[in-house]
Formats: sequence, C-alpha cells, structure tokens
Amino acid sequence: MSDRCLAIIGGGPAGLFCAIQAADAGLRIQVFEKNRACARKLLMSGSGQCNITHDGETRAFLTHYGDNGSFLKPALLNFQNHDLVTFFSEHGVQLETEPGGKIFPVSRKAHDILEVLIRECSLAGVKIRSEEPVIEVSHESGRFLIRTGKDSLYVDAVVIATGGETYPATGSTGDGFRLARTLGHQVTGTGPALTSVNVQNYLFADLSGISFADLPITLFRDGKKIRTHTGDLLFTHTGLSGPGILDFSRFIRPGDLLKVSFVPGNDAQKVNAILVELIAAAGNRQVKTVLGKFDLPERLIRKLMEIAGIDLELTGPHLSKKDRTSLVDLITACPFVVRSLGGPDEAMATRGGVALGEVNPKTMESKFLPGLFFIGEVLDIDGDTGGYNLQAAFSTAMLAAKRIRMIEGQNLSSSSK
Repeated sequence: MSDRCLAIIGGGPAGLFCAIQAADAGLRIQVFEKNRACARKLLMSGSGQCNITHDGETRAFLTHYGDNGSFLKPALLNFQNHDLVTFFSEHGVQLETEPGGKIFPVSRKAHDILEVLIRECSLAGVKIRSEEPVIEVSHESGRFLIRTGKDSLYVDAVVIATGGETYPATGSTGDGFRLARTLGHQVTGTGPALTSVNVQNYLFADLSGISFADLPITLFRDGKKIRTHTGDLLFTHTGLSGPGILDFSRFIRPGDLLKVSFVPGNDAQKVNAILVELIAAAGNRQVKTVLGKFDLPERLIRKLMEIAGIDLELTGPHLSKKDRTSLVDLITACPFVVRSLGGPDEAMATRGGVALGEVNPKTMESKFLPGLFFIGEVLDIDGDTGGYNLQAAFSTAMLAAKRIRMIEGQNLSSSSK
C-alpha cells in the first residue's frame, strides 16, 4: 500500500462502488460520510425495494436522462446494466426483472444491495469515516486538503459523490454543489426532479387516484410550446403525478401550462368529427353516454361536463356547437397551470448540478483540476424512474475508478524507473 490517498466524499452507492473498484490501485482510500450510516437514500429507493437498474439495450438508456443523456454514453457503455446485474449476482444478491423492465433484488430489500457494498469495502481495506462531514476542500501544490469537523488531511485525489439536494433527511443537502463551487466549478440551476406537480385552481381533487396510461402531455411557457411527453398520469389531491409527470418534471417550472390529452392519437379536429358522428348515431341518448365511447372513466366525463358547464342530463341533439367545442378542447387539451412542484422532501432526484462541460465524460475527471472527480447525482444528470439514476451512479463510479487506477499505474511505473 502506497502513501498516496484517495478521498471519496459521500457514502452512497456511487461513492462506495467507486471505492471498491479503485481499491486495487494501491491507494489508501477513505470514504467520508456525514451520517452515522451509509446510503440512507439508497435504503428508501423503490419504497425500500431498490429498483437498481432497468432491462434492455444500454444504448436505449441514453434517452432517459432528459437532454443530457449523451454525456453518459461512455459511462453507460463502459459499465452496462447487465454488468451491474452480474456484479451483484456474483456477490450473492440475485436480481429479477419485472414485466415493465425494472430490475429489483429478488428479496425486494435495498439493504441487501447496501450490505454487499459495505462488505466489499471492508474486504478491500477501505476506511469509512462515518459522522464526519467534509466542511471544505481546497487544492494546494498538486494535492487536495480535506477539512472535516474532526480532522484535516492531504490527499492525492478526490471523488465528490454527495448526491443532490432531495430527501435532505437522508443527508442529501447539496454539499457537493458547495464543494464544487469552491473548487472553481460551475453548478447549473438545481431544483426538484422526479416529482409531482401542484396545480393552480385545481378542479380534479375528487378524482384523486384515477390513473391513465400513455397520455400526451404538452408543456407551454409564456404562450410558447416547449415540448411534449407521453406517459402514465395520476390525479392526486393537489395536482398531477404518475411516471409521465415524474419523468417530465425536470422541464417543468411554476407558472407553466400543461395540456393533457385524454385521447391519445386523436387531435381536436378528429375528436370533434368523431363526436358529431356518435351523436348523430345515438338518437336521444345523453351526451355523457356518448362520451363513454371514447373509453373515458365515467367520473372524468362528469367532471369535464361540469367544467364545461353542460347539464349532465343533456341529450346529444341538444348539445350546441359551442359546448361541443368546449368539450373537445377539454378532452384533447385539458389545461393545468403549475402552481409548484413537489419540494425536496418529495422529489426523488435533483435536476441540475455540476456543469457537464467542465467534466470529462470519458473519465468523470475535472477538465481543469486533475485528480478531482464527480460521480452520480452531483452531476447535472437526472434519470427517469425505473432504475436509471442508480445505473448512472454505478456507471459513473466505475469510470472514475478506472481512471484512478490508470493514474496510479502510471505513477507506479514512473517511480520504478
């Protein structure tokens, strides 16, 4: 073991895995964890069941990280989902794939994943310094000075793996962003991701619990269409949730307008034409009965008619063109003005983070401060629901460890000459 030291700040899955993979580089490795125990947020993932990754081709993962998926290409291709499954299988944790592609431990216990990480760190001689938050990191004469509340020490390389700023009770309070800034790195605007949306003047609270599959959701800002997303949607007591909203939330801001279509694949003109034909063929049947042909929940039909100011007993022949237009608009582009997004105690991930343009995507190393690495959620990366964030954490950790091993190999070679 050399006198050279690696400090990993953050004892979550990214930090612990990086420590394990860098252990054979010959460095003394110390993991600084602010909590009494490591990876508290990991133990909450997937409601404690730990959706660790997703099935399928790794290249398909790149579309599940918003606009920044291309940055992760080297990391994801270097250490893929099947590599992660193999690692845990070889270390005693069997994984299984759900029909939708999510991969979990067979035991459905996140603790089993953490137990492997802690055990392998111990076997590799990694020192975990619990209840020792890092207060400051500075760079002096080619080395880094780590200062905690208990100690100060010089190290040769630093990996910042502190996560984001959601679920602060788990210790995820944005410490890595502060440390990155003091070391000269930019941090893009951070906020909640994978979170629900609270709606102004919300009219659907009594429909809470009703869900819909694969609905088109269009985002508008200042009257301009920003983008469209398709996914599952859930009505809550205060607004919208479900995977479609959670995955889309990275782009949504307070004051934005969301328009939801309850009839995928049909625009307003087509729905209007279909409705005219249905009414003509239905005789004196009530409008709410005719609308049932669109496979909409009865409670939703009643609510849309109520919002449009249409009597629930009205029959088709008596539906005016104006009221029909109002109904069609609500069915194909129901508006929801965003009051707020779920806060840090609710959001499952953080959007924004250490600016990607300042980090080498092939190594996770700072472009202007050699020996400094950023991995996991501290980066300006957030994935969709379904195990994408944990896969990114493990993949970026592996890439950083690979670079650290290479550097130490070169140092060893130079010293032996």
